[in-house]
Amino acid sequence: MHKVSVDLADRSYSVLVAEGIITQIGTHLAECGLKGKAAIISDSTVASLHAPALQSALAHAGFSSTLHVFPAGESSKSLDTTATLCRELAGAGHDRKSFIIALGGGVVGDLAGFVASLFYRGIPFVQIPTTIVSVVDSSVGGKTGVNIPEGKNLVGSFHQPKLVLIDPLTLATLPPREYHEGFAEAIKHAAIRDADMLRDLDDLDPDSRFVPSSLIARNIAIKARIVEADEQETLGLRALLNFGHTIGHGIEASRPYGEILHGEAIALGIRAALYLSQRHAGLPAPDAQRIESLLHKFKLPLQLDAQISTDLVLEKLARDKKFDSGAIRFVLLRGAGDAYVDRTLSQQDLRSAIDHLREASPLDSMNETNKSA
Repeated sequence: MHKVSVDLADRSYSVLVAEGIITQIGTHLAECGLKGKAAIISDSTVASLHAPALQSALAHAGFSSTLHVFPAGESSKSLDTTATLCRELAGAGHDRKSFIIALGGGVVGDLAGFVASLFYRGIPFVQIPTTIVSVVDSSVGGKTGVNIPEGKNLVGSFHQPKLVLIDPLTLATLPPREYHEGFAEAIKHAAIRDADMLRDLDDLDPDSRFVPSSLIARNIAIKARIVEADEQETLGLRALLNFGHTIGHGIEASRPYGEILHGEAIALGIRAALYLSQRHAGLPAPDAQRIESLLHKFKLPLQLDAQISTDLVLEKLARDKKFDSGAIRFVLLRGAGDAYVDRTLSQQDLRSAIDHLREASPLDSMNETNKSA
């Protein structure tokens, strides 16, 4: 078992990574002091795959539980679904002594964590992430929330989990597109903090469904150390985790939620950030090419859909939380593993980066050439 501690004083918790750990959940719940009735919140895809085993493990450990399922997809990450889940919990007899288990990917974790922060003015919750995005990133850090038409994650709260349990075996059930998109977040971590991890990611078979527990723990450790230093993003350090996300979120919000997967939008945002980093931060071309080649390896998009206008992306990202009183805070790289927050970029700089995404990546061109050969 790999263990990563997130040290936040009285809000500290552990992230445990091990194959089959869901079957041992009772032991780990007791160790972190959780009692009472469990409310499992999951989506319609994940619940059918993993909820029966989880409920069986809970019952074996003496915990009663109820299951609350919402339709899979980003469109469910809303205030309406939040209200529905809160009413379901109340109707099922949950109270301030209950706790929530978020079983699923980033949408489930964000939504269930938000419900946990609101129900009875806040009850504990546990994360059991089942996608690459949630395993290496969103399950840790305490950011919860939902989308509104004006932007992604604009309504939410900081509510740290009591425990995160990661079973790499759950990743085997992911469809190819959902599996690949999550690696954008792992590539982001390597780009901002751990250049050596780029080599480890390059060693992976993108279609094997095997992600070493040690690599997962390494990603979690990067996120944990940044969260510990700047839990609520007041010092600027946690903003480093937004590498690729400013333009990425603008792209994601430019289409109906869920049409472009989060990791796919972030991959495009990373390519745009690499372009700006070369021009404004001195990022060496070999470093940029190395990172972009990993996005390509994991079958992530590198060219923006022509139907998404630059003006629409700029409009959407202007509403993003990463803007400070209208000023642009943008994460750039000086080199692989060396990120910082820049405050000098202009709207025209962002426009040029978005326009750059309309050009085919040389990697895509090479791939077409190889297919024709």
